[in-house]
Amino acid sequence: MTRTPFIAVNARDVLSRHSLDSFEALWTLKADAVDAPNTGRGGWSSVCRLELEDANGQVQRFYLKRQDNHCTRTLKSPLGEPTFAREFRAIQTYARQGIPALEAAFFAQRNERGHAQAVLLTRALDDYAPLDEWFERWSQLSSAEIRTLIQSAAALVRALHNADRIHNCLYPKHVFLRLHSDGAGARLIDLEKTRRAIFGQRDQIRDLDTLHRRSLVPSRSQRLRFVLAYLGKPRLDAEARAFVRALLRRTTGKGMKR
Repeated sequence: MTRTPFIAVNARDVLSRHSLDSFEALWTLKADAVDAPNTGRGGWSSVCRLELEDANGQVQRFYLKRQDNHCTRTLKSPLGEPTFAREFRAIQTYARQGIPALEAAFFAQRNERGHAQAVLLTRALDDYAPLDEWFERWSQLSSAEIRTLIQSAAALVRALHNADRIHNCLYPKHVFLRLHSDGAGARLIDLEKTRRAIFGQRDQIRDLDTLHRRSLVPSRSQRLRFVLAYLGKPRLDAEARAFVRALLRRTTGKGMKR
């Protein structure tokens, strides 16, 4: 049985135009996967890129995510549910709380002969690049561009933590940034593991530690600039020093790694 699908208002027309406004239509659509399917968790999960022309002749770009029996168990779903269902709820939560993230265009799930299946369609972030790709050209960027990217990433993580949430898998590849004439923009992706910050600052430092340990390119001064921007402080003070010490204690204990 298929539950009533979610269709974003700004995607309804283009999906209807291509007869892709139903679970079955998206589930059976022939499309090339962007990478090898994930076959963990006892099922499979795949991602395809989708480009659709709207009524104005403009191309709207999406990522079509489909999964079958690719489930996770939680306290609310002890028997398991598709991981995309969890991510879709997170996308909605982030939108309500004003945390910049990827946008959902369509979501639906069903149980087909004992198979838990889900379809999640998200808008492509083609104007953005993940932080790890920015790192690859870090040496080619101007000081002003680097400063803008650092401040934008810090503001994004601060917005997340101000909402009492943590990403819980905050790798550079999940932080999407863009530069434009008015500064930078930032969004988070891959929200399957996000949760409330139950342990307050300890959880927040855990998030920051993950990002810190996997960001090997920035210099020490650039890392400090990130922390100060995250804390909203122009310079180091007693509070900022205590925060940096707490972050470094966790990082030193785990060791820098990719």
